[in-house]
Amino acid sequence: MKKIVLIVFACVLMCLACACSSQRNSILQGTVTQIVQTKQGAVRGVVNDAQSVELFAGIPYAQPPVGDLRWKEPQSLKAWTGVFEANAFAPKAMQSKQKWYERFIYRNIIYHDGDGDRSDYLEMSEDCLYLNVWRPSSCSAGDKLPVVVYIHGGSLMGGSSASEAYDGTAFAKKGVIAVTVAYRVGVFGFFADQALAEESPNGTTGNYGLLDQIAALRWVHENIAAFGGNPDNVTIAGESAGASSVCALCVSPLAKGLFRRVIAESSSLVSRVPPHTFRSMEDALEMGNNIKKEFKVSSVEQLRNIPAQKLIKTKYSNNSLTVDGYALTESPYDTYLRGANNEEAVLNGFNANEAYFFNFFDGMANLKNYRGKIEDYFGPYTEDVIALFPAQTNDQAKAYWNQICSAVLFAYGHHQWSSIVSAQRKNAWLYYFTMENNGIGTNHSGELIYAYGNVPKTKWYTAEDHKLEETMVSYWTNFIKTGNPNGQNLPEWQTFTAGSSRVLELGPEVHMSEDPFIQFYPVIKKTMDYKYTH
Repeated sequence: MKKIVLIVFACVLMCLACACSSQRNSILQGTVTQIVQTKQGAVRGVVNDAQSVELFAGIPYAQPPVGDLRWKEPQSLKAWTGVFEANAFAPKAMQSKQKWYERFIYRNIIYHDGDGDRSDYLEMSEDCLYLNVWRPSSCSAGDKLPVVVYIHGGSLMGGSSASEAYDGTAFAKKGVIAVTVAYRVGVFGFFADQALAEESPNGTTGNYGLLDQIAALRWVHENIAAFGGNPDNVTIAGESAGASSVCALCVSPLAKGLFRRVIAESSSLVSRVPPHTFRSMEDALEMGNNIKKEFKVSSVEQLRNIPAQKLIKTKYSNNSLTVDGYALTESPYDTYLRGANNEEAVLNGFNANEAYFFNFFDGMANLKNYRGKIEDYFGPYTEDVIALFPAQTNDQAKAYWNQICSAVLFAYGHHQWSSIVSAQRKNAWLYYFTMENNGIGTNHSGELIYAYGNVPKTKWYTAEDHKLEETMVSYWTNFIKTGNPNGQNLPEWQTFTAGSSRVLELGPEVHMSEDPFIQFYPVIKKTMDYKYTH
């Protein structure tokens, strides 16, 4: 990790100089596919160089949410005439530009080529409700292949459906139809205002991005058979805020019946007090009022007239879902306790060093501030935490605080999710990703390129990395196809049992091991229960 930090600061100037020095052709190259007839009209995609996978990029699934449709539920798409050429990724949702260090980490640490991810080069637009479909080139209507729908992360503030980290080619090669979905983020996706709820026929506000995801799932349910997919065998997947979204879809009555199984990486809402990605409606409405004050307007109508490029510069982070009475009718935790969640099975997990980058940019711990940081969150249970993480040096304080945050923000929610689902007599599989490498390693999102078959073929990644990649892709595709990740020549991944301490470790060796935070979870639970009642 010290190596990464030194590289970041040593190469700042290089990063700034080359940040956007080149542009990529937005039109995908390749021969064209046969025409596919969707309910809205005909589409045609492109075939990859190896003639093995077809990609239909930038297919619209709802009307552009612009003008009077800003902050409204996604509206049904109107039919078109002629053939829609699905040969270019659509603009990504309006969002703040990446900071220099975010660009640097992705371009020079993950990919090591300075060129970055293709999503870096996409334009931004409010007109963003599009999705992408990858399928085997041998596939045709009626084949009923299993389907995975991936929802990108980005703290509900950014991200793109076009990232190379979760490109769907590897899944398509294994007989799975892969769909990636774009949705409204930030102030366009999660702004809340009472006037908006009053004008909505469903009385909703604050969850527009989530409603977009549900509209995309409806599109898949209605149209994926035309691509050769099985609408009755859909798995939804996501990482970070995408995993929080997956969790929300599991408890939304609007999403019931649109999928069967879920994959969730490094985020969950299954906690009494979710530590991120969720807020009360009171907090959401308060922020909405603050945004109106920020832009010196008194009504939603006036706010709708503010250009998107200006509105996206709000200082307020609209990065949380809320109970709106429509998409979400109660807290996700309460829905899970009632056993009313939608999924049949869950594959989920967390990485060894989830919190490092968050703490690196927000403030690392040292021996001087260590107790204060713990007291701020754990209150009356501070001594319990210190007993488990007794820092004696600055290095220990930094390391322990990273572990504490990784457990609270990520691991605990997945342990809870797996425990509750298994208690419902459904299958849950829990993993722990420990594969270090010359890139982002075990930090937040480090598992993505392995799980989706996109480890770069460069000198920076070894045969060991590609071996784990093949193993993880096999687990993921088996689960998507059958609901069980296990298969021939794979180490056995045991199902989770309620309260278990056993997880599948995904590292240089793949095997069942002890959850590193199992002794800490009772303290986290006591803390959350205390916060809920106080």
